[in-house]
Amino acid sequence: MSSLTLSKYIPIIETIRGYKRENIRKDLIAALTVTVVGIPQYMAYALIAGVSPVYGLYTGIIAAIIGSAFGCSNQLITGPTNAICLLTASAMIRYMGLPNAYQMLFLMTFLVGVLQVIYGAIKLGKVIDFVSHTVLIGFTAGAGVLIALGQVNTLLSISIKNSADMSTMQKMYYIGTHINQTNYYALGLGVMTMAIIVICKKISKNLPGALIGITVPIFFILMFALEKKGVKLTGTIPSALPPFKMVQFSLASAKNILSGAFAISIIGLVEAISISKAISTNTRQKIDSNQEFIGQGISNIVASFFQCFPSSGSFSRSAINYVNGAATRFSGILSGVFVALVLLFLAPYAKYIPSPCLAGVLIVTGYNLIDKKEIKKVVKAGVFSSDSIAMWVTCVLVIVLLNLDYAIYAGIVLSIVLYLKDTNKAPLKLLIPAQGKDSQIIEQEIEAVKENEKVDVLIIQLEGNLYFGAASDLGEKLESIVTKSRVFILRMKYVTTMDLTSLSALKVFIRNVREAGGILIISGVKPDLDLMLKKSNVESDIGIDNIFMSENEIFASTTNALERAKAVLNCGIGENSKKSSACTIIDSVSSGTIANPF
Repeated sequence: MSSLTLSKYIPIIETIRGYKRENIRKDLIAALTVTVVGIPQYMAYALIAGVSPVYGLYTGIIAAIIGSAFGCSNQLITGPTNAICLLTASAMIRYMGLPNAYQMLFLMTFLVGVLQVIYGAIKLGKVIDFVSHTVLIGFTAGAGVLIALGQVNTLLSISIKNSADMSTMQKMYYIGTHINQTNYYALGLGVMTMAIIVICKKISKNLPGALIGITVPIFFILMFALEKKGVKLTGTIPSALPPFKMVQFSLASAKNILSGAFAISIIGLVEAISISKAISTNTRQKIDSNQEFIGQGISNIVASFFQCFPSSGSFSRSAINYVNGAATRFSGILSGVFVALVLLFLAPYAKYIPSPCLAGVLIVTGYNLIDKKEIKKVVKAGVFSSDSIAMWVTCVLVIVLLNLDYAIYAGIVLSIVLYLKDTNKAPLKLLIPAQGKDSQIIEQEIEAVKENEKVDVLIIQLEGNLYFGAASDLGEKLESIVTKSRVFILRMKYVTTMDLTSLSALKVFIRNVREAGGILIISGVKPDLDLMLKKSNVESDIGIDNIFMSENEIFASTTNALERAKAVLNCGIGENSKKSSACTIIDSVSSGTIANPF
């Protein structure tokens, strides 16, 4: 394998070759900032996944290093994310009480990685197009609500037995009926954390609000011995690097978690590619979706052998990395190294972090996940539009369903169904030549030709992708105007593609027009469509004189078609003959008096 090919599949090689000394300071500062912001997130997100905070730190180390080395983006930070942790918890909710629960979790991480590598290897970079933007908005909004509500019992320090078997609504009902068990010390610390995060954000976006928010309450824990008053602490975190451990392969376990792994693999890639492309609009870096698929997949595969749960690209940490000047992928690698150093030397102090404070971090995070601006945009575009319906249905399903992977699948299927519903209408405009101001000739669009009325020339403008789904609608619309004109000009210039089913509907219209005594002229025919018309014998049906190719000159084919219509209508035959209005207009086109040609 040549060095060029090797660097294509292992992007870190090219980065090392072209690394510049002036980038060291930029990457170091960005990496340190990401580490400060990331550590409390890694610990908090682990709680969403239903595991000890230490596994969040493990994932933050391995995923950041491997993801940055093999991914295509220079600024993307891979690690635990809200959405992925929520999906992980949903997939594992039935198994966390089992003796082999953690083995199943790490196996799922491995499967997620394998699926993602397969997507990249077979060039499925376009697979994320099947997850619409509105489905993602709905999912993240629902995830935000779910994350926030899921931390209320921890914030209030209300223990719920068998909570893994309860839906979010059942948990909220339990909390409401046991609200008298609230520990006000825990509630006070959690609210303090939330207040600090909000205040820090208002002062400066660069302040690590989450880190300050979980550090300050530690002083109150130590000063007032609040642990003895029922405030739960995070507990001891081992001061060691992520240990290597073989993944326990089991066909039965793989079968149980495969559905969850598939959903995580898709959403993880949507997150990673979306962030990478968003940042690349400013950095001008070319993003290779398939390479990012492989990079994310390798990251999850390697991470599974170091006791990590599934990960993806992080919106918040990647943005912080970019804003703080990250120049190369080394910023992501260094952020993982810095987390490892913190775990080695500062882990003993983490045991004093109050659980209600981590819950406070997650509640604020959940609220911030709800993209109010984007939701308003979707609703403004139409409350009952396909985008709006897909968004709200996905959001509600995320909150209501225990298995979030089903919510994802439902959102994807719904968006595709609604898309097909919107595209099964054939875009068709009816236009007639009309006299405008100052003797100008204009095209006047009409909704329909009046009943019991017939025009001399009717222009039918077809647009877009005429595929089999729109063929029935096209046939019905054309059938309704068969007797409405003497001459039809079918403008095909704006048709992007046409399949045989739609062409069959067109041939039926040609036959019906001919039987009704009318003439059909086709204008704006592109070469690929002309070949299809020839193979389908359309030319012989209407005559080659009635087909006009698309030309470079604007409206040239339509003008030629009108000349043909003039001949068909016998305009100008007999000097004293009375011309129809259509003939008068066509004559003005021919003589060049048309000021604004159609």
